Amino acid sequence: MDYIGKLLDNRYEIQEVIGSGGMAVVYRALCHRLNRFVAVKILKDEYSQDAEFRRRFYAESQAVAMLSHPNIVSVYDVSHTEGIDYIVMELIDGITLKQYLEQKGKLNWREALHFATQICKALEHAHSRGIIHRDIKPHNIMILKDGSVKVADFGIARVTSAQNTLTREALGSVHYISPEQAKGGRVDCRSDLYSLGVVLYEMLTGRPPYDGDTPVSVAIQHINAQAAMPRELDPSIPEGLEQITMRAMEADLGKRYATAGEMLADLEQFRLNPAIVFEPQTAEETTVNQEPKPVRNGGTKPAPEPTPGKSRLAYWIAAVSIVLVVGGLAALIASLLGDTFRTGEDVTVPNLYLASADTLEETYGDTFQIEIENWVYDDSVAYGLVLSQEPKAERTVKKGSPIAVTVSLGKQEMTMPNLNNYAEADALRALGGLGLDLNVQTTYEDSDLYVADHVIRTAPESGAQLSVGQTVELVVSLGISQETVTMPELIGMDVENALKRLKAEGLTSGSIVYVDSDLPKGTVTFQSIEQGEEVKGKTVVNLQASKGQQETAQIPNITMQPASLTVEKGVTAAISASASVTDGGTLSYEWFTGGLDSRPVGTGAVLTVPTSSPGVSTYYCKITNTLGDSAVSVNTDLARITVEEKAEPVTKVLDLTLPEGEGTATVTVKLDDVDYTAPFTVNRAQGTVQIAVESTGTHVVDIYVDGIPVMSRRITFTS
Repeated sequence: MDYIGKLLDNRYEIQEVIGSGGMAVVYRALCHRLNRFVAVKILKDEYSQDAEFRRRFYAESQAVAMLSHPNIVSVYDVSHTEGIDYIVMELIDGITLKQYLEQKGKLNWREALHFATQICKALEHAHSRGIIHRDIKPHNIMILKDGSVKVADFGIARVTSAQNTLTREALGSVHYISPEQAKGGRVDCRSDLYSLGVVLYEMLTGRPPYDGDTPVSVAIQHINAQAAMPRELDPSIPEGLEQITMRAMEADLGKRYATAGEMLADLEQFRLNPAIVFEPQTAEETTVNQEPKPVRNGGTKPAPEPTPGKSRLAYWIAAVSIVLVVGGLAALIASLLGDTFRTGEDVTVPNLYLASADTLEETYGDTFQIEIENWVYDDSVAYGLVLSQEPKAERTVKKGSPIAVTVSLGKQEMTMPNLNNYAEADALRALGGLGLDLNVQTTYEDSDLYVADHVIRTAPESGAQLSVGQTVELVVSLGISQETVTMPELIGMDVENALKRLKAEGLTSGSIVYVDSDLPKGTVTFQSIEQGEEVKGKTVVNLQASKGQQETAQIPNITMQPASLTVEKGVTAAISASASVTDGGTLSYEWFTGGLDSRPVGTGAVLTVPTSSPGVSTYYCKITNTLGDSAVSVNTDLARITVEEKAEPVTKVLDLTLPEGEGTATVTVKLDDVDYTAPFTVNRAQGTVQIAVESTGTHVVDIYVDGIPVMSRRITFTS
């Protein structure tokens, strides 16, 4: 369908096609409400007719719209109108990293570091909001004229992955797919870091680590193969940057970077010292990094490890590949391999209705893949409880199968929406949609700031509680004079001179946002209306300007995680955490309880926890590094504190048969490999002696005769 010239929702005027992909066409459009150009991505007809796809598309787009970061393409709006589904995004003036690599072949390591750092910052922000990209590749990374990077299409891969196909058209994506994605396993934030590692590898070497004639053959290499080291292909690549690249590309989840923040810290260390060579991870460090914090798209439990041997797996995959080639069909590799790595055991799906979303992973994670697919308001079900699930309860599935759940956001309060700058018709439609039978009164006044027929303000203001039949006033703009002004070029000017130029041209200066840039401080880097455009007099123009060289606080490196404890009621218990930085910043520690009702409970590196009542509680520490105006925080792992009723000691008597012999023997008793009593002697002629051991709980008791172990028992000391 030709959308050129169409006005969507009485707001977005479609002007020209600027791109096309597998599921959508992207257009340049003019937003009449805010008088700016935007990118509008319209779903193709075959997807718009799929109700399930549209539902997932809308839910994911709404979640991604909550992201706000200079290295992420902003999503302004998502809508469905007249049978058209579309997303409104920031219009980027630049080229993709894919196009840039095609022009240059490969990048020098400084340029690759510059781009990788910005991508990593984008992932850190998205992961902290529970959003996984799932399709990091050069095609989805935009490079602007000023050298900054913006990552596009967050969340869209989660929607398209529902199709579970891996065809020739997917060859561009499969070069960057993580091993767990290729297996059809659970995906978490570490999958994005693997893909970023592949992108960094390609920037440094000019080629992806794995290649092949079919998507299947490339995916198999991600699972089984070992890529050539970047320095083997280009010895000029610094060793430290090679280490970062290969750690991000680790097939073993436990050895890969656990968080984007962790990878970003290494990139920053390398930037400060390009000669650095990182110490290899110890076994202890690897263990600590195996469980990153939960994210919205289904938690972090790694996919089950495959049980078949590599040779058997390779044989099976090869057979599948042959069938796919002969049949000429798309390879459903994610689905097929996913079944391979599940057990054959049949299990019954539990009824999760009204279960707490906070406990699903702990309760059912060993049997199912729990995915929180959606959050919706519901007046009858409290926040955080499950509303529905797929598959339904009592169905029989294979162990390890996914269960997608929808969780309640609780009751939605009826409040006055923010209608400022809405078209009058849109504002009236929004108020009518509240179902409160409001008495809407509209007045009009001139405005230099608001486009004609758009709301200037409301009474009551946004956020106020509304009641049935309440009177609401809309004040709507009559606009300004029709005289037009040609927008001047402001980018590159000093802010002060740019403001003078706007005033001289009869335009109105709006907001000035200072952003990271290598340009001198105060230099304009962006103007909301492009040079040469004809606009009305007094039109508001927003600017962005360079902060100049800024000190950026380093992400704290956690050197000690708080340990989980089990203590008796009334016994003093304390947990502690520590971190380090090398930038001279100041570290501060703030403790919080875990769970949905998380709240602050103390400050300082050590926290004394209450033990007056039996039960289980969890805590984590937020560690913040402050350097000048910059502050960066990182959270520790959860520490689980179990308080038990004080147990009374119980005595157990053990019958020890002495080895045959003459004279005396020396007996040693150990409790959990610690001496329980001092060594004592017995006469061998006794034959059997009784040894009394008093304790609480469960312990291993070992008895030695003349230094030789003769008895080892695990004993529970209960009456």
